[in-house]
Amino acid sequence: MTSLRTDRVVRRLADKVVVDGVTLTLTPGETVGLLGPNGSGKSTLLRLLAGVLAPTAGVVTLDGRPLPEVGRRATARRVATVEQHAHTQTELTVRDVVALGRIPHRRAWTPPTAADTEAVTAALARTGLTDRAAQSWHTLSGGERQRTQIARALAQEPRELLLDEPTNHLDIQHQLDLLALVANLPVSNVIALYDLNLAAMYCDRLLVLREGRAVAEGTPADVLTPALIEQVYGVHAEVTDDPGHPVIRFLRPAGAEGRC
Repeated sequence: MTSLRTDRVVRRLADKVVVDGVTLTLTPGETVGLLGPNGSGKSTLLRLLAGVLAPTAGVVTLDGRPLPEVGRRATARRVATVEQHAHTQTELTVRDVVALGRIPHRRAWTPPTAADTEAVTAALARTGLTDRAAQSWHTLSGGERQRTQIARALAQEPRELLLDEPTNHLDIQHQLDLLALVANLPVSNVIALYDLNLAAMYCDRLLVLREGRAVAEGTPADVLTPALIEQVYGVHAEVTDDPGHPVIRFLRPAGAEGRC
């Protein structure tokens, strides 16, 4: 059974091909990691999956229907996104931000319903933000802001969640906490990540992009090999088996043995 799928999608920007013939099938309940260096097409592929961008060629489907047929509002009820950075000059509380996730479920200018309030309260509880609900967004730490954005996405009551570098600028503890939270959500996840070890720990399956093309797909143990890491990232690495997932150790280039 599939939910969200790209079938040989291409996205061009002027004369540049940003995503080149990528096929990805997301099955219910799994977490897929998107890997690749800067400029490999990860963020663009996420936007194609969300319906924010239209493919130049190929098709994105939700339950077998092309996204244009599903419609933007219906897609937004099913598919939620969490961007790398979220900013606002407006003075909002955490609850206000999370309540934005209910917009796809409401008609314009109508007050929140009991279902809206319940969804927001549940999203705050699941992300551990209940005691922060009345706090100003601007006073939150980076990790708390990311959790608030995930809560906002969960308030949409999606079945698919797309996250673009959600651990960016977070310390190690908050990275681990955030990915553990995401991996245990009752949704299907696609997460763009730079950290290969985090991807190995928390993703069921990986899709590796290079210059817009898919170069590998499979479980972390199948994909994260020294040869693949050198091919895609241009660095040497050792990969060892840890219970449940591979562990990557990057090797210093010759002549780079100095201390920090």
